[in-house]
Amino acid sequence: MAKSAKISASHEPGGLIVHISGLLPSLSPAEQRVARLVVSDPAAAARRTITDLATAAETSEATVIRFCRSVGMDGYPQLRIRLAAEAARRIEPPDARVVGGDIPPGADLAQIIATIAFNDARAVEETAEQLDPAVCEQVVEAIGGAGRIDIYGAGASGFVASDFQQKLHRIGRIAFYFPDVHTALTSAALLGRGDVAIGISHTGTTSDVIEVLEQARTRGAATVALTNFPRSPITDVADFVLTTAARETTYRSGATASRLAQLTVVDCLFVGVAARNRARARKALEATAEAVQSHRVGANRRRA
Repeated sequence: MAKSAKISASHEPGGLIVHISGLLPSLSPAEQRVARLVVSDPAAAARRTITDLATAAETSEATVIRFCRSVGMDGYPQLRIRLAAEAARRIEPPDARVVGGDIPPGADLAQIIATIAFNDARAVEETAEQLDPAVCEQVVEAIGGAGRIDIYGAGASGFVASDFQQKLHRIGRIAFYFPDVHTALTSAALLGRGDVAIGISHTGTTSDVIEVLEQARTRGAATVALTNFPRSPITDVADFVLTTAARETTYRSGATASRLAQLTVVDCLFVGVAARNRARARKALEATAEAVQSHRVGANRRRA
Protein backbone atom coordinates (compact mmCIF):
# COMPACT_ATOMS: atom_id res chain seq x y z
CA MET A 1 0.00 0.00 0.00
CA ALA A 2 1.39 3.36 -0.96
CA LYS A 3 1.47 5.52 2.14
CA SER A 4 0.16 8.53 0.23
CA ALA A 5 -2.95 6.58 -0.67
CA LYS A 6 -3.96 5.94 2.91
CA ILE A 7 -6.15 8.36 4.85
CA SER A 8 -5.01 9.19 8.36
CA ALA A 9 -7.37 9.81 11.25
CA SER A 10 -6.47 13.48 11.38
CA HIS A 11 -6.80 14.20 7.67
CA GLU A 12 -10.12 15.88 6.91
CA PRO A 13 -9.59 18.43 4.13
CA GLY A 14 -13.31 18.53 3.45
CA GLY A 15 -14.23 19.45 7.01
CA LEU A 16 -14.57 17.77 10.37
CA ILE A 17 -18.22 16.74 9.90
CA VAL A 18 -17.43 14.98 6.61
CA HIS A 19 -14.48 13.28 8.34
CA ILE A 20 -16.61 12.08 11.27
CA SER A 21 -19.39 10.88 8.96
CA GLY A 22 -16.88 8.80 7.03
CA LEU A 23 -15.51 7.19 10.19
CA LEU A 24 -18.91 6.53 11.78
CA PRO A 25 -19.23 2.82 10.82
CA SER A 26 -15.81 2.08 12.35
CA LEU A 27 -16.76 3.53 15.75
CA SER A 28 -18.18 1.60 18.69
CA PRO A 29 -21.98 1.80 19.20
CA ALA A 30 -21.59 4.27 22.06
CA GLU A 31 -19.19 6.43 20.04
CA GLN A 32 -21.63 6.33 17.13
CA ARG A 33 -24.30 7.90 19.32
CA VAL A 34 -21.90 10.75 20.11
CA ALA A 35 -20.98 11.06 16.43
CA ARG A 36 -24.62 11.32 15.32
CA LEU A 37 -25.28 14.15 17.78
CA VAL A 38 -22.19 15.99 16.58
CA VAL A 39 -22.95 15.51 12.89
CA SER A 40 -26.62 16.45 13.15
CA ASP A 41 -25.96 19.78 14.87
CA PRO A 42 -22.29 20.87 15.21
CA ALA A 43 -23.21 24.25 16.68
CA ALA A 44 -25.30 22.71 19.47
CA ALA A 45 -22.61 20.12 20.20
CA ALA A 46 -19.97 22.86 20.43
CA ARG A 47 -22.01 24.61 23.13
CA ARG A 48 -22.36 21.50 25.30
CA THR A 49 -20.06 20.58 28.13
CA ILE A 50 -18.58 17.10 27.99
CA THR A 51 -21.08 16.02 30.64
CA ASP A 52 -24.01 17.41 28.65
CA LEU A 53 -22.88 15.68 25.46
CA ALA A 54 -22.35 12.37 27.25
CA THR A 55 -25.81 12.59 28.83
CA ALA A 56 -27.47 13.43 25.51
CA ALA A 57 -25.72 10.47 23.87
CA GLU A 58 -26.64 8.18 26.78
CA THR A 59 -23.02 7.32 27.45
CA SER A 60 -20.09 8.29 29.67
CA GLU A 61 -17.58 11.12 29.58
CA ALA A 62 -14.86 8.53 29.03
CA THR A 63 -16.63 7.43 25.84
CA VAL A 64 -16.76 11.03 24.60
CA ILE A 65 -13.01 11.29 25.15
CA ARG A 66 -12.47 8.01 23.27
CA PHE A 67 -14.62 9.38 20.47
CA CYS A 68 -12.47 12.51 20.29
CA ARG A 69 -9.33 10.42 19.93
CA SER A 70 -10.98 8.12 17.37
CA VAL A 71 -11.63 11.09 15.09
CA GLY A 72 -8.13 12.54 15.53
CA MET A 73 -8.73 15.11 18.29
CA ASP A 74 -6.47 15.44 21.36
CA GLY A 75 -9.44 15.90 23.64
CA TYR A 76 -12.87 17.44 24.10
CA PRO A 77 -11.73 21.10 24.22
CA GLN A 78 -10.16 20.74 20.77
CA LEU A 79 -13.30 19.05 19.47
CA ARG A 80 -15.50 21.92 20.70
CA ILE A 81 -13.27 24.51 19.02
CA ARG A 82 -13.27 22.59 15.75
CA LEU A 83 -17.04 22.10 15.88
CA ALA A 84 -17.64 25.81 16.46
CA ALA A 85 -15.46 26.62 13.45
CA GLU A 86 -17.24 23.96 11.37
CA ALA A 87 -20.66 25.35 12.32
CA ALA A 88 -19.58 28.84 11.24
CA ARG A 89 -18.56 27.64 7.76
CA ARG A 90 -21.49 25.32 7.08
CA ILE A 91 -23.72 26.16 4.14
CA GLU A 92 -27.30 26.60 5.24
CA PRO A 93 -30.11 25.28 3.01
CA PRO A 94 -31.85 27.98 0.94
CA ASP A 95 -35.26 26.66 2.00
CA ALA A 96 -35.92 27.05 5.73
CA ARG A 97 -38.01 23.85 5.67
CA VAL A 98 -34.92 21.79 4.76
CA VAL A 99 -33.72 20.90 8.23
CA GLY A 100 -31.03 18.27 8.78
CA GLY A 101 -31.23 17.19 5.15
CA ASP A 102 -33.96 14.63 5.87
CA ILE A 103 -37.43 14.40 4.37
CA PRO A 104 -40.08 14.45 7.12
CA PRO A 105 -43.38 12.56 6.90
CA GLY A 106 -46.02 14.56 5.04
CA ALA A 107 -43.51 16.69 3.11
CA ASP A 108 -44.99 18.22 -0.02
CA LEU A 109 -43.26 17.88 -3.40
CA ALA A 110 -41.79 21.39 -3.21
CA GLN A 111 -40.06 20.50 0.06
CA ILE A 112 -38.90 17.16 -1.36
CA ILE A 113 -37.38 18.94 -4.37
CA ALA A 114 -35.64 21.52 -2.18
CA THR A 115 -34.27 18.85 0.17
CA ILE A 116 -32.99 16.57 -2.57
CA ALA A 117 -31.41 19.47 -4.47
CA PHE A 118 -29.65 20.68 -1.32
CA ASN A 119 -28.41 17.20 -0.34
CA ASP A 120 -27.18 16.41 -3.85
CA ALA A 121 -25.37 19.74 -4.22
CA ARG A 122 -23.80 19.40 -0.78
CA ALA A 123 -22.65 15.83 -1.54
CA VAL A 124 -20.92 16.98 -4.74
CA GLU A 125 -19.34 20.04 -3.09
CA GLU A 126 -18.12 18.19 0.01
CA THR A 127 -16.82 15.29 -2.07
CA ALA A 128 -14.76 17.71 -4.17
CA GLU A 129 -13.47 19.49 -1.06
CA GLN A 130 -12.18 16.34 0.62
CA LEU A 131 -10.90 14.58 -2.51
CA ASP A 132 -7.11 14.22 -2.30
CA PRO A 133 -5.56 15.60 -5.54
CA ALA A 134 -2.31 13.70 -4.93
CA VAL A 135 -4.06 10.33 -4.77
CA CYS A 136 -6.24 11.26 -7.76
CA GLU A 137 -3.08 12.06 -9.73
CA GLN A 138 -1.61 8.66 -8.88
CA VAL A 139 -4.82 6.91 -9.99
CA VAL A 140 -5.00 8.93 -13.21
CA GLU A 141 -1.38 8.04 -13.96
CA ALA A 142 -2.06 4.35 -13.32
CA ILE A 143 -5.17 4.36 -15.54
CA GLY A 144 -3.43 6.36 -18.25
CA GLY A 145 -0.63 3.84 -18.50
CA ALA A 146 -2.69 0.69 -17.93
CA GLY A 147 -2.81 -2.09 -20.47
CA ARG A 148 -6.29 -2.94 -19.28
CA ILE A 149 -8.77 -1.57 -16.74
CA ASP A 150 -11.41 -3.61 -14.93
CA ILE A 151 -14.16 -1.77 -13.02
CA TYR A 152 -16.38 -3.48 -10.45
CA GLY A 153 -19.54 -2.40 -8.67
CA ALA A 154 -22.86 -3.83 -7.50
CA GLY A 155 -26.33 -2.29 -7.35
CA ALA A 156 -26.29 1.49 -7.69
CA SER A 157 -22.48 1.48 -7.62
CA GLY A 158 -22.65 -0.85 -10.61
CA PHE A 159 -24.33 1.91 -12.63
CA VAL A 160 -21.43 4.21 -11.76
CA ALA A 161 -18.92 1.49 -12.72
CA SER A 162 -20.68 1.05 -16.04
CA ASP A 163 -20.65 4.80 -16.65
CA PHE A 164 -16.91 4.98 -15.96
CA GLN A 165 -16.22 2.04 -18.29
CA GLN A 166 -18.19 3.70 -21.07
CA LYS A 167 -16.36 7.01 -20.61
CA LEU A 168 -12.92 5.38 -20.70
CA HIS A 169 -13.90 3.27 -23.71
CA ARG A 170 -14.89 6.39 -25.64
CA ILE A 171 -11.36 7.81 -25.35
CA GLY A 172 -9.75 4.59 -26.46
CA ARG A 173 -8.87 3.03 -23.10
CA ILE A 174 -9.32 -0.75 -22.87
CA ALA A 175 -11.82 -0.97 -20.01
CA PHE A 176 -14.35 -3.58 -18.91
CA TYR A 177 -17.27 -3.69 -16.48
CA PHE A 178 -18.72 -7.03 -15.38
CA PRO A 179 -22.01 -6.91 -13.40
CA ASP A 180 -21.84 -10.65 -12.73
CA VAL A 181 -19.42 -11.59 -9.92
CA HIS A 182 -18.38 -14.88 -11.55
CA THR A 183 -17.45 -13.14 -14.79
CA ALA A 184 -15.72 -10.40 -12.84
CA LEU A 185 -13.66 -12.96 -10.91
CA THR A 186 -12.55 -14.74 -14.07
CA SER A 187 -11.58 -11.42 -15.61
CA ALA A 188 -9.67 -10.36 -12.49
CA ALA A 189 -7.78 -13.64 -12.54
CA LEU A 190 -6.33 -12.68 -15.93
CA LEU A 191 -5.06 -9.26 -14.85
CA GLY A 192 -1.40 -8.63 -14.13
CA ARG A 193 1.20 -5.96 -13.53
CA GLY A 194 0.47 -2.84 -15.53
CA ASP A 195 -3.29 -3.38 -15.29
CA VAL A 196 -5.70 -1.50 -13.02
CA ALA A 197 -8.73 -2.78 -11.10
CA ILE A 198 -11.25 -0.32 -9.64
CA GLY A 199 -13.84 -1.31 -7.04
CA ILE A 200 -16.76 1.00 -6.29
CA SER A 201 -18.81 0.53 -3.12
CA HIS A 202 -20.52 3.29 -1.13
CA THR A 203 -20.40 1.34 2.15
CA GLY A 204 -17.11 -0.36 1.36
CA THR A 205 -18.58 -3.63 2.64
CA THR A 206 -19.96 -5.19 -0.57
CA SER A 207 -18.42 -8.67 -0.43
CA ASP A 208 -18.61 -9.32 -4.19
CA VAL A 209 -16.64 -6.16 -5.02
CA ILE A 210 -14.11 -6.79 -2.24
CA GLU A 211 -13.54 -10.37 -3.39
CA VAL A 212 -12.97 -9.39 -7.01
CA LEU A 213 -10.67 -6.51 -6.09
CA GLU A 214 -8.65 -8.83 -3.87
CA GLN A 215 -8.35 -11.33 -6.73
CA ALA A 216 -7.04 -8.59 -9.01
CA ARG A 217 -4.52 -7.51 -6.40
CA THR A 218 -3.14 -11.02 -5.93
CA ARG A 219 -2.51 -11.10 -9.70
CA GLY A 220 -0.40 -7.97 -9.49
CA ALA A 221 -2.83 -5.34 -10.77
CA ALA A 222 -2.94 -1.92 -9.13
CA THR A 223 -6.19 -1.67 -7.15
CA VAL A 224 -8.33 1.39 -6.50
CA ALA A 225 -11.24 1.64 -4.04
CA LEU A 226 -13.94 4.32 -4.27
CA THR A 227 -15.98 4.40 -1.08
CA ASN A 228 -17.66 6.76 1.36
CA PHE A 229 -15.94 5.24 4.39
CA PRO A 230 -12.13 5.36 4.60
CA ARG A 231 -11.90 2.59 7.22
CA SER A 232 -14.25 0.15 5.47
CA PRO A 233 -13.10 -3.39 4.50
CA ILE A 234 -12.63 -2.56 0.81
CA THR A 235 -9.71 -0.27 1.68
CA ASP A 236 -7.77 -3.29 2.98
CA VAL A 237 -7.45 -4.65 -0.58
CA ALA A 238 -6.79 -1.30 -2.29
CA ASP A 239 -3.50 0.33 -3.22
CA PHE A 240 -5.27 3.66 -3.65
CA VAL A 241 -8.33 4.89 -1.74
CA LEU A 242 -10.62 7.65 -3.00
CA THR A 243 -13.54 8.77 -0.86
CA THR A 244 -16.89 10.45 -1.40
CA ALA A 245 -18.74 12.58 1.16
CA ALA A 246 -22.41 11.67 0.81
CA ARG A 247 -24.82 11.49 3.71
CA GLU A 248 -27.89 9.49 2.74
CA THR A 249 -31.00 9.99 4.85
CA THR A 250 -34.62 8.79 4.64
CA TYR A 251 -34.42 7.02 1.29
CA ARG A 252 -30.91 5.57 1.59
CA SER A 253 -31.94 2.51 -0.43
CA GLY A 254 -32.43 4.86 -3.38
CA ALA A 255 -28.70 5.66 -3.31
CA THR A 256 -29.32 9.24 -4.42
CA ALA A 257 -26.61 11.58 -3.10
CA SER A 258 -24.04 8.76 -2.93
CA ARG A 259 -24.43 7.98 -6.63
CA LEU A 260 -23.88 11.62 -7.61
CA ALA A 261 -20.86 11.84 -5.32
CA GLN A 262 -19.36 8.74 -6.97
CA LEU A 263 -20.04 10.15 -10.43
CA THR A 264 -18.22 13.34 -9.40
CA VAL A 265 -15.07 11.37 -8.59
CA VAL A 266 -15.42 9.29 -11.76
CA ASP A 267 -15.74 12.42 -13.89
CA CYS A 268 -12.62 13.92 -12.26
CA LEU A 269 -10.64 10.79 -13.06
CA PHE A 270 -12.00 10.59 -16.60
CA VAL A 271 -11.12 14.18 -17.43
CA GLY A 272 -7.73 13.71 -15.79
CA VAL A 273 -7.00 10.71 -18.00
CA ALA A 274 -8.28 12.47 -21.14
CA ALA A 275 -6.20 15.57 -20.37
CA ARG A 276 -3.00 13.51 -20.35
CA ASN A 277 -3.36 13.10 -24.11
CA ARG A 278 -5.81 15.71 -25.32
CA ALA A 279 -5.27 15.13 -29.01
CA ARG A 280 -5.87 11.39 -28.76
CA ALA A 281 -8.91 11.83 -26.51
CA ARG A 282 -10.44 14.48 -28.79
CA LYS A 283 -9.92 12.32 -31.86
CA ALA A 284 -11.51 9.31 -30.14
CA LEU A 285 -14.50 11.33 -28.90
CA GLU A 286 -15.06 12.77 -32.37
CA ALA A 287 -14.86 9.33 -33.97
CA THR A 288 -17.32 7.77 -31.52
CA ALA A 289 -19.72 10.71 -31.81
CA GLU A 290 -19.64 10.45 -35.61
CA ALA A 291 -20.31 6.70 -35.43
CA VAL A 292 -23.70 7.24 -33.78
CA GLN A 293 -24.63 10.50 -35.52
CA SER A 294 -26.89 8.74 -38.04
CA HIS A 295 -29.00 7.47 -35.11
CA ARG A 296 -29.89 10.96 -33.91
CA VAL A 297 -32.99 12.85 -35.00
CA GLY A 298 -31.96 15.96 -36.95
CA ALA A 299 -32.85 19.39 -35.68
CA ASN A 300 -35.09 20.05 -38.70
CA ARG A 301 -36.61 16.61 -38.84
CA ARG A 302 -40.24 16.44 -37.73
CA ARG A 303 -40.87 13.94 -35.00
CA ALA A 304 -43.55 11.33 -35.63
